Amino acid sequence: MSHRKGGKVAEVPERRCIVTGEVRSKEDLLRVVIGPDNTVVPDLEERLPGRGLWLCPSRDVINTACAKNAFAKAARQKVVIDPALADRIEKLLLQKSLDLLSLARRAGQAVAGYEKVRAQIDEGAALILAARDGAADGKSKIEAKARDLPIYTVLDAAEIGAAFGREKAVHVAVAPGGLAKQLGRSLGRLKGFRAV
Repeated sequence: MSHRKGGKVAEVPERRCIVTGEVRSKEDLLRVVIGPDNTVVPDLEERLPGRGLWLCPSRDVINTACAKNAFAKAARQKVVIDPALADRIEKLLLQKSLDLLSLARRAGQAVAGYEKVRAQIDEGAALILAARDGAADGKSKIEAKARDLPIYTVLDAAEIGAAFGREKAVHVAVAPGGLAKQLGRSLGRLKGFRAV
């Protein structure tokens, strides 16, 4: 897979999921490594040493990998698997998403509230968050306004609110930039672990 970047075509590395066999962009997958104590360690930042094992970002895929011993087969060694690995990955992805959202807010790149979100869409937004427990009519109005923007509905109003230092927030718009790209990736991976 390749993307155009500044006149050059940049190759985006691809990896194969050890459970489904599906080949995807590295950015669309989750990486785990086997730690020195033979435990399966999630590596969301993709920086830990060791051979990476790649998985589609889904609770079902993680649970299947655990049940069918896919980690041991792919690593060609015995491994220790935390029975709550999928829950642990979900918590890590949630925390990463909230940290990025909070960082975007502090950098002035994210706004919350229906009217502010509508204004940000007019000025230019990279993505929209709508609380999954928010009212359907508010979501539909924002979706209509956002047209072609990606809309993520994987966080609760209380979770979004925490990133904004308030009790609840239902709608958020994030301006274009590196933080929006990282947040979109994190929310996209979190989606596979949450019923929307």
